[in-house]
Amino acid sequence: MTKILIILVIAFSFEAIGVITLKRGLDKIGILYNARKADLPVWKNVLRLIGDWFTTRDVLLGLVLETAFFVLLNYLLGLRDVSFIWPLTALSFVLTTLAAKFLLKEDVDGWRWAGVTLIIAGAVLISYSERVKKKPADAPTIHAAGASISGADSKLGHG
Repeated sequence: MTKILIILVIAFSFEAIGVITLKRGLDKIGILYNARKADLPVWKNVLRLIGDWFTTRDVLLGLVLETAFFVLLNYLLGLRDVSFIWPLTALSFVLTTLAAKFLLKEDVDGWRWAGVTLIIAGAVLISYSERVKKKPADAPTIHAAGASISGADSKLGHG
């Protein structure tokens, strides 16, 4: 469980920094887009906007960080139940909200912090449910030439 949580924290860090970096890049692109509105037809400005997406360092870095998050998420989904891992990804909202507050200087009001608190409470419940979850019965083990079977089948009197 500790390994899962460490990987989640690393993944969430990539995700939060990725979102903040993307936001900074998109803000830069938005300024350029608006500045060109008077001089270019809409279709040309949109094409330049698309080009800006692929040439703006913050957008590219944000996409790389989001990709790293997604790769780690896929790794975790391969280890544990979707019903455990996926809801815990909501914790990334906590880090992203903190990053928005302190790195982007966004005004995060009490209602948003209340929502963050509810997200944390939900993650605690999900983590607790994983601890108390019943472990599946031992998988059957077949020995040489099928002479003996142990595990779940042995409890049924087949061993």
